[in-house]
Amino acid sequence: MIFSRNPFCAFLFFALLFLFLTVIFKKWHFGLQENKPFGDAARPDGLTPESDRLLQQLQERQQELELLHITFNNIQGFVDPNLSTNDSANYINGKLSLDNPVSAKTDIGCEELSGIKAVDFLGSGYTKTVLKAALPQGLFVALKSVNHQGTDMRLCMEDFQDSQGCLELVSFKLRKEIVLLQTLQHPNIVELKGQCQDTTLVGGITAVLEQGMPLQMIQLLQSPWEERFRVCLGLVRLLHYLSRSPLGSVALLDFQPRQFVMVSGELKLTDLDDASIQEPACQEDSDCQMQFPLRSFTLRCSPSRICEGLNEMRNLYNAYRYFFIYLLPHQAPPLLKPLIHQIMNSTGDLKQSINETLVAFEEVLHMYKSGLHLENLPPSVTRDYAVLKGMRSVANMEYICWPSYKQQGCVLSVHGAREAALICSSHPQCTSFSLSSEKTWTGRLLASFRSGFSHLVPDVNSAVYMRRVKASGAVL
Repeated sequence: MIFSRNPFCAFLFFALLFLFLTVIFKKWHFGLQENKPFGDAARPDGLTPESDRLLQQLQERQQELELLHITFNNIQGFVDPNLSTNDSANYINGKLSLDNPVSAKTDIGCEELSGIKAVDFLGSGYTKTVLKAALPQGLFVALKSVNHQGTDMRLCMEDFQDSQGCLELVSFKLRKEIVLLQTLQHPNIVELKGQCQDTTLVGGITAVLEQGMPLQMIQLLQSPWEERFRVCLGLVRLLHYLSRSPLGSVALLDFQPRQFVMVSGELKLTDLDDASIQEPACQEDSDCQMQFPLRSFTLRCSPSRICEGLNEMRNLYNAYRYFFIYLLPHQAPPLLKPLIHQIMNSTGDLKQSINETLVAFEEVLHMYKSGLHLENLPPSVTRDYAVLKGMRSVANMEYICWPSYKQQGCVLSVHGAREAALICSSHPQCTSFSLSSEKTWTGRLLASFRSGFSHLVPDVNSAVYMRRVKASGAVL
């Protein structure tokens, strides 16, 4: 044999065998089985450091939901002192209930959701997926659920390798959003129409929202000024409400245009999972500093050691840098520009509160709707036009103006015939315009401008204004 011929090989073989058996014995002795922790990870409660951190994060999210519920109850004054924290938080199966008496319109539940199917994909983000669905009665809604392939879920799995725990952790953002939507009700916040937390029926927590279209800033920039002003006005009204909401002053920490949707021309907030209901604590004024890419602002630390007003001002400046800069000044009516410039200066430097900003916006709206900014227009501006009431032009020769309510024509909002005549006179190609009963959201009329038409037909809801022709044949 080879061992008898070479004693060194025999010694080496037995040494390796002894080492191998020693390792196996120690692995068995210290419990190093494949699925059992060892060393610092082998804890009496069976938790690894990773699962312990996951459990801690789950508890923190649960406490955040409890705080939302208790805060609202404290403000409304119906906290029962005899209830424990868990009782007042309305637990069901160890989880915070999302049922809330302040929401009377959330009547779509698990039973209604179990039989419907998604008809379109609306979008997805780090945490959530949004699908369009049709209810049996023909109503279209948006279904918001956890994005199982999203960034939040992926990062959680990389850290903890616990699919069920990660799903629970990621779903807290959606649960928080449902609680906020039940509490914060405003025309510029999407309506919560229902929700379900039944995994068997709908595959997890699902929120049912009124359906809106994602905000497209490029399209908005190409829309008439009146529609852009409507978006900014709705945003200011929303921020005014959030500064004095039932939960206190609410900050939108992830303030981006993608957090909003458009519903019938109205801007509505649809993402609230990153909202905060607490003003930052402070010891000195430097703790109340707000840093933005191009500006920074410092508020005073109040005697109660709170940065009072910081949430409000953070929201207002974000509205300025994401919305006002792009939507307000461009193509604003000339006679309203001084007021618009005052708004831009005050919000850009945070010289005024949200309450003062809202007053300024409402003043612009009042002047624009009432036509007060046009009171200096002479009545003679319509003298160069012949009016044919009860008539409508057909086979029109259109020309394009911008921004127009009609892509292949020139349709603009006017207060009346005087303003329309002023616009037509400023367009070299305009020979006539017509006014109908169609109105915008402000109650202003829609005027159609054209370079010519074939003939007229009767229409009791329309009036045609034609520019008079000089004896030389030139249009006045």
